[in-house]
Order: sequence, then structure tokens, then C-alpha cells
Amino acid sequence: MASHIERRKFLATLGGAAAAWPVAARAQQGERMRRIGVLMGQAAIDSEGQSRAAALRNALQDLGWIDGRNVRFELRWFAGEPDRAAAYARELVDLAPDVIVANTVPGLAAVARATRAIPTVFVAVTDPVGSGYVTGLAQPGGNITGFSTFEPPIGGKWLEALKQIAPATRKVAVIVDPDFVGFAAIWRAIQAAAPAFGVEVTPAVFRDAADIEPAVTAVAGAPNLALIVLPHAVTTAHRDQIVGLAARHRLPAVYPFRFFATAGGLMSYGINITDLFRRSASYVDRILKGEKPADLPVQAPTKYELVINLKTAKVLGLDVPSNLLALADEVIE
Repeated sequence: MASHIERRKFLATLGGAAAAWPVAARAQQGERMRRIGVLMGQAAIDSEGQSRAAALRNALQDLGWIDGRNVRFELRWFAGEPDRAAAYARELVDLAPDVIVANTVPGLAAVARATRAIPTVFVAVTDPVGSGYVTGLAQPGGNITGFSTFEPPIGGKWLEALKQIAPATRKVAVIVDPDFVGFAAIWRAIQAAAPAFGVEVTPAVFRDAADIEPAVTAVAGAPNLALIVLPHAVTTAHRDQIVGLAARHRLPAVYPFRFFATAGGLMSYGINITDLFRRSASYVDRILKGEKPADLPVQAPTKYELVINLKTAKVLGLDVPSNLLALADEVIE
């Protein structure tokens, strides 16, 4: 049996070893692992979606939230499919995360149906007040806040850009999901602005991915036709198909995001969604530190970008006016 003196020496040695542990290691052991649910509107193999998720993760890391050390990410990808969004939202809620990040209107809609309690930060949602997800921009109320996308006047800007790059345009088909409440205000703005530009507007209606080709084909025969593609989880997920349809039918088109233009689309005017994901990390951080979504005002985009694809313009036989080129943030040659 060890003597009393030997036991004291052992305890003293053990105490000294504990004191020598790195402070960070001891803090890590006492720090509760937090969980962040992330519901993404793209497919897991979509490079755009991956860059958005990475922007969120990297910005949170800069704020001290390290994946696997003090936070765990639960990512789900619904690829623009509302039924899958609903299933994944319920799955995330069952995991009882500290906060959920919901991308796009269908993603937020699914989360909002699944929980009224878990703090939720939305990213890239249009008209969150009109859609009923928050009671006001300055004071959202409830468990939801976040980062919105387009305000209704963008509809007139898209028409203006089309008329500048394709002045012969007399009819504009708007690829739209009529059940998508978040973009009703933009559709009304496009209708209101159309007479000033001497164009008639018509909806090219889709409700899921299978409807996109028939919707475009049904209107493609009209003379002097152009397209506006509204932002939507489905149009984003199937952007290559839409850009291909516009090329096949030789239709000038304006798109809401840069990645449509880099995929071969004629022109895009819209916001940088990856930047919104980066900025959303600040709200996730504040919620993890105890603030309430109801006290965090909804934030609007701060940066818009115009991208013109000159290669596509040339194929369509369009001469891009110099004043429009001068306004472009990026020109693809």
C-alpha cells in the first residue's frame, strides 16, 4: 500500500500536469458543442451551392466557430424540390439544432412549417414581409430573421436592360412559378413597367422542373420575344437547361444571378448570393451568443452586379451598346 507521502507526491504531480495543459484544450473540454442546421436550395454536387455553404462555414470560423470543435454543421440539399425540402426541414428540426440557416423561399417555407421555436436565419428570400414570414423588416418578431434578395423595382430594371441590349424586343416572357408568393410583387412590378418600354409581358408558367421546357417552348414562337428568368430554387438548380433553351430558340434573356451568365446566358443583373451567406454568419454568431431573431432586423442586399456575355450576344446577332458595357461589372468575352 502506498504511503501517505507517496499519495501526496502523486496528486501533486497530477495537478502539475493538469496545469500544464494548453488553455485552449481545457476550454474546449468545457465548451458545449453547438449544432447548426443548414437547408440548401441546390443539389449537393452544385458548385454554386458548395461555394455558398463554404462562405458561411468560413465566415463562422473567422468568428470562432470551428466545425468539429465547438460547432457541428448539419447540411441538407433539396435541389429545388419542395417535397424534399419539407422532409429535410423536419429532419433538421428533429436534431434540435441551436439555429437553422434556410436558403431560398421553399427552404424557409419548409422550416417555418416545421418549427416556430428554433431560431432561423434565412438567406436569399424575396419579400419576407409580404410572404408572411416576418412581421416587419426592422422588428421581424417570432423566431425568424435573415437576408432578403430583390425588391420589386428590380423588375423594371430587368426590362430596361433587355430593351437596351435587344431593342427590337416587343414581347417578354417571364419564367415564373405562380404559386411562389415571394415573387408576386416583382411580377406586378414587371407588369406595371412594361408599357413604358413598349413591350407586352406574359408569364411562362412552371411549377416544377418538368414544366420548364414546355413553358419556354410554348412562347418561343412569338416574334421579337425575350425572356426574364425570375430567381427561384428550381430555376437556379436547372440553370443550364434554361440557358440551353434560350440558346436553342435564339432568345435574348436576362437572369438574376451571375452564374447564369457564366453558364452561357446573355446577361445577368442581380445580387451576389455567396456574399449574403458570408454576411449571414454574423447573425448565426449573435444567436449562438444569446440574441433573439426577433431583435435582429432583416437585412437587404448591399451589392448588385451586371454581367454581360459578349460571346452569347454575338451568337444572337446583338450589338451591345457601349453605355451598357461601361456599366457592366464583368464582361465575358
